[in-house]
Amino acid sequence: MADRPLSELQREVDAYISQFKEGYFSPLSMLARMSEEVGELAREVNHRFGEKPKKKTEADNSIELELGDILFITICFANSLGIDLTEAHDKVMHKFNTRDANRWTKKNTE
Repeated sequence: MADRPLSELQREVDAYISQFKEGYFSPLSMLARMSEEVGELAREVNHRFGEKPKKKTEADNSIELELGDILFITICFANSLGIDLTEAHDKVMHKFNTRDANRWTKKNTE
C-alpha cells in the first residue's frame, strides 16, 4: 500500500462519517471510545507479550487492528474539533526536538 498523508486519511474518515445523520460523537463520547480502544490494545499486548494467555474461546484480534482502531478514533476526534493532525504532529515533533534534544543517548552519528 502506498504512503498517504494524514490529510488524506482525515478526508477519508470525514467522508465516511459524513454519510451518517449522527455524524461525529461528542468529544466526551469519543474520549470514552478512545479509552476503550486503548484498553483493547493493552489486552492484546498483554496476551502477546505478558503472562496472560488468551482463552480458547476468545476471538483473534491483533495489535495491528487495535492500533488501526485507535488511529481511526484519533482522526474522528481531530476532525470533530477541526484539528489538522499534520500540524499537531509538527508541533509535537518540534517540542520533542527542542525540549528533549539531549534527553536520550543518541546512536552513533559519525
